[in-house]
Amino acid sequence: MSRRREPVPFAFVSEADRFRSNVTPPPRERLSAGRMAGRCLLGLTIVAALVGSVILGTPALSIDRSPAQTPQSQASPGH
Repeated sequence: MSRRREPVPFAFVSEADRFRSNVTPPPRERLSAGRMAGRCLLGLTIVAALVGSVILGTPALSIDRSPAQTPQSQASPGH
């Protein structure tokens, strides 16, 4: 990396981009089986809701391109 040539008012600002910490963060906790199953179930529920809304909403959004239907003729007087 090239050094900056313009003056920097604070030395720590120019040194901050190459600072490396020697402290390692603690390891992540492993998820329990119940919590993992709950997350999977929640994900499946959200996906099922989205798929269901698309399936139920598609007929409402489709444009009916069939020719105009003629009115039904009245029933014959004999019935």
